[in-house]
Amino acid sequence: MAVEPKLSESEIASLMEIPHPTKETGASIYGATKVFPDYQAEAGETYLGMVHGIVHESSVSFVAVLLAIRAQRKGFDSALYFFGIGSLNCLATRGFPTVGSELFPGMRNENNQLAKFIEEGGKVFACRLGLALHGAREEDLMEGVIPCHPLDMQDAMIEYSRKGAIINTTWMF
Repeated sequence: MAVEPKLSESEIASLMEIPHPTKETGASIYGATKVFPDYQAEAGETYLGMVHGIVHESSVSFVAVLLAIRAQRKGFDSALYFFGIGSLNCLATRGFPTVGSELFPGMRNENNQLAKFIEEGGKVFACRLGLALHGAREEDLMEGVIPCHPLDMQDAMIEYSRKGAIINTTWMF
């Protein structure tokens, strides 16, 4: 049996000022007008996402993956390059209490979306130095993730820049 909390008159008055919730589940509180055209890639266009963010502790890296998936679905030849602490996003051994399990819902969102990105043709690179700095092993990378030498990061940006790529750089810290 639930115990009803005792509320003061001012607490009741505060609760009654504005009805809650003001909208039913599923009701929109934001407009739906898209301001910019829904651009699609033109032949040969590329997209590179550079990611330096801690897996599941920031929206930075998760949103970077979602943006890369969207760019890929728009027809861009898309790649993600994880460096520094961001390299940990690419580990197949994530999970708790066992590899692949989730202690809380969404704990492996990053891995699930990266797997989808790779499956749909995206390239994923992970900096070996970023892995080593955080005690991660190269053999624990997700299938399809391409390990890279630390000096590759700058050259990847140069290569994609010379291709005329859209380069989205995210950074946490």
